[in-house]
Amino acid sequence: MLRLATLLSLCLALVNGLPHVPRIPGVLPRLPRIVGGVEAAPGEFPHQISMQRDGLFGLAHSCGGSIISETYVVTACHCVEGRNAASIFVLAGEHDFSVNSGNEQLILASQLIEHEHYDGQTFTNDIALIQLGAPLVFNDFVQTIAMPAQMELVSPGTNCTTTGWGTTTEGGSIPDILRKVTLPVVSDADCRVSYGVTDIADHMLCAGLPEGGKDACQGDSGGPFVCNGLLHGLTSWGYGCARPNYPGIYTEVAYFRDWVDAHAV
Repeated sequence: MLRLATLLSLCLALVNGLPHVPRIPGVLPRLPRIVGGVEAAPGEFPHQISMQRDGLFGLAHSCGGSIISETYVVTACHCVEGRNAASIFVLAGEHDFSVNSGNEQLILASQLIEHEHYDGQTFTNDIALIQLGAPLVFNDFVQTIAMPAQMELVSPGTNCTTTGWGTTTEGGSIPDILRKVTLPVVSDADCRVSYGVTDIADHMLCAGLPEGGKDACQGDSGGPFVCNGLLHGLTSWGYGCARPNYPGIYTEVAYFRDWVDAHAV
């Protein structure tokens, strides 16, 4: 049975692999959860993977990612920065960590390809590829997701869906089942009012509600942000979690499509 062994193993994975997030007065740092979402149905998001790290307590979920071919997964660079491929596994076809459905495929990574201009302080160019040591077998529970063309941008106001695993309340228990939440895209101009002009690069995508309450968070890092059936974003960073006037920040895939095509060969 594939499941998270202990809460401690998850905590160690989070401490060792997720980004430092800037703090501002009265706002908590990002926490590992989908906030304000609901459980996904089995097979609803067959492109979603769990990136698992092999550590002291065995395998533990640390980040999300999306299948783009039989042998490549795209994720956030902060999820793999400085890591050894020999300690990274991709778990595809997963829905409920507590149940062995027979649809799961666990494959060791063979190579981690980080964007050459990634900056861990600003989260610019927060994108990476995981090359798998063996090809995935596609079925109803394991499939690729299409990406937008280079500079095929999504419009502000578009409702998109992000998915992932993680605690559902601050200090709460770890849910075994994949969760989803739908969020509207926020314009770069509005996002810069919240975060500052220099913090939001053109290749970042913002999404959230003005009143807060719904968001993707750190344990969902690298996971998909899907608009109209296309992978438009990768969960990256943000101030707090589901806080009013602080939308979540995603790597905007349309700025990196040429980079992905050049490296996923």
